[in-house]
Amino acid sequence: MVEVILASGSRVRARLLRNAGVDFDVLTADVDEVVLKQQHSSSAVGDLAQILAQAKAMNVSEANKEALVIGADQILECDGKFFDKPVGEEGVRSHLKALRGRDHRLISAVCVAVAGEIVWSETAIATLTVRDFDEDYIEHYIKKAGPEVQSAVGAYRLEDVGVQLFEKIDGDYFTILGLPMLPLLDYLRQRGILIL
Repeated sequence: MVEVILASGSRVRARLLRNAGVDFDVLTADVDEVVLKQQHSSSAVGDLAQILAQAKAMNVSEANKEALVIGADQILECDGKFFDKPVGEEGVRSHLKALRGRDHRLISAVCVAVAGEIVWSETAIATLTVRDFDEDYIEHYIKKAGPEVQSAVGAYRLEDVGVQLFEKIDGDYFTILGLPMLPLLDYLRQRGILIL
């Protein structure tokens, strides 16, 4: 059986794969995302998400040539601006103020590397409309959501109290969580990793 490695420290991605019945190990990639984003700042947002996912997969694949390595990344874009994970409560507050009453896009990329080469990739997009709420609600949300939301690029977790931030969602649930699962699972079945 081919070893499967997830080249991501994301607990959400690991949970999604485990819940889907995928047997894998986790090796966090040693990739400087800030530098990559600066180097590819003129890239289309979907390309940038894929560049980051592929850099992670390649980094781990180079040292694990026999393994099938899954790389993934997600970009949040609103009105042409890219968002990073919020830093502290003030970062959460700033994200929520910037996103409220607006549409934003979550672009999730996933790829597979084998023997130091990308052999498969997929990018999916979800559009989310944040409802217009007041400052009091932002403070209520920060207390209710807790520090865990600081690990999410949009300062929300859809599978938690973050769902209350939205008035409309157009896109796949797994894409929103940062891993386009259905195409990935289909690829793993084609490779014989999962039973057809």
